[in-house]
Amino acid sequence: MNRREALSRVGILLGGTIVGAEMFMSGCKAPGAKAGSFSPETIALLDEIGETIIPTTPDSPGAKAAKIGEFMKAIVTDCYRENEQKAFNDGIGKFNDACKAKYKKAFAELSATEKTEFLTALDKEAKDFVKTEVYKNERDAFNKQQDEWVKAEEAKKNFGAVKVKQSYPPHYFTMMKQLTLWGYFTSKPGATQALRYVETPGKFDGAYPYKKGDKAWAL
Repeated sequence: MNRREALSRVGILLGGTIVGAEMFMSGCKAPGAKAGSFSPETIALLDEIGETIIPTTPDSPGAKAAKIGEFMKAIVTDCYRENEQKAFNDGIGKFNDACKAKYKKAFAELSATEKTEFLTALDKEAKDFVKTEVYKNERDAFNKQQDEWVKAEEAKKNFGAVKVKQSYPPHYFTMMKQLTLWGYFTSKPGATQALRYVETPGKFDGAYPYKKGDKAWAL
């Protein structure tokens, strides 16, 4: 699976644009991005979040096996723009605060049922958030300001400005969920054990038989 196919599939799963995809596709570090400051505790928390979204089953390893926390660190550090990095890092604090407010415990201390319940509620919150007028108005104003800034820079012959242009970030949990799916299904455990993988597939066969319950192909 190449980069474009991987991002396309995650985009279809989530029904939206993947944050950081543009920089990932170009293989470049995002302009204005700062070095990451992910502590071991943060990596462990992201592993727990990823494992709750994609748990280990008898048939396939979960997100921890794909080192999803390290993957999130790499993408946020290298492919997120500065405002996206801030939204993600602030989101980690909001995540911990919301968890302690609801359960009086850290996320890692919750039962499997509580973890699923908490992330399900956050997922609904994230989906509802982008439908609010407050979000839409702030996003539209931000994007308009960025477009005007790029136009002004290009008038000054700064044609690289468009590469520094920022987008208004979604809810922090949307980014965590995107990174979990993206990282997992492009990892070796995800691509070869959760999906069906053929190292040397040969010719394309669009009429290959499919039985209900078969895993999706990694290619």
